[in-house]
Amino acid sequence: MSRHIVCLSYDFDAMSLWIARGLTTPTAISRGEFGAVGAGRILDLLSRHGIAATWFIPGVTIGTYPEVCRRVVAEGHEVGHHDWTHTPPSKLSRDEEHAGLVRANTAIAELSGRPARGYRSPSWDLSPHSVELLLAEGMVYDSSMMGDDYTPYYARTGDEIVDGEPMRFGPSSALLEMPISWSADDFPHFEFDRLGSALNPGLKSAEAVLGNWLDDFRFLRQNLDWGIMTYTFHPFCSGRGHRMIMMDKLITALKNEGAEFLTMESAAAAFIARQSG
Repeated sequence: MSRHIVCLSYDFDAMSLWIARGLTTPTAISRGEFGAVGAGRILDLLSRHGIAATWFIPGVTIGTYPEVCRRVVAEGHEVGHHDWTHTPPSKLSRDEEHAGLVRANTAIAELSGRPARGYRSPSWDLSPHSVELLLAEGMVYDSSMMGDDYTPYYARTGDEIVDGEPMRFGPSSALLEMPISWSADDFPHFEFDRLGSALNPGLKSAEAVLGNWLDDFRFLRQNLDWGIMTYTFHPFCSGRGHRMIMMDKLITALKNEGAEFLTMESAAAAFIARQSG
């Protein structure tokens, strides 16, 4: 059976992204603070369209904005794991990573009534321990890697990487990878970001990005009988007025072109059922 699934995912980082980068001055904090404003607008939009999405929320954001997070749950959206802070696991020790996973999952269970089934790493940067720790924490899927675009696959462990030598792939694990891409993420397109000598100019035309994102789905529909297109948004980024207009256009166009909207947990379950059917 032909299925072209779209997952709308929202990384509700709020201030945690900037704090993790050492940016704690009032203006930096206010950039994250706008995330709560944007989240409200996005929840209104999803409600109007009758779409359930997936919200990856750091534990510190749950503690900072409990009312917004409770609304996410009340309106039927999935809450995914986005660690306790927004520090990439690759920068943590194994024990630090494990402690953050457990602490954040406790907060998610208190918020939504159950632990998270899916995980997305801050800055999409896993550690060598991440797959093992995520499976131990009961995760069904991860959404942090880019080895495909429309077809989930099982994350590996134990890859052997030696400079100057062919790579040796490790065995597949039981953790399903729901692939993502920077090109289908709003942050690099829209967010002006200067950190030291690095500059992401952002601020691109929303209409131009809309065309890219729609064409990504059209390629899926035209070339694969079955696949999943995952978009990644940040409320402090896509919650701006002109981008909200674009988001409405995106959802409307995807509906008109036959997209089936699912949470990431439901999409992962559909893939697993298809593989075992």
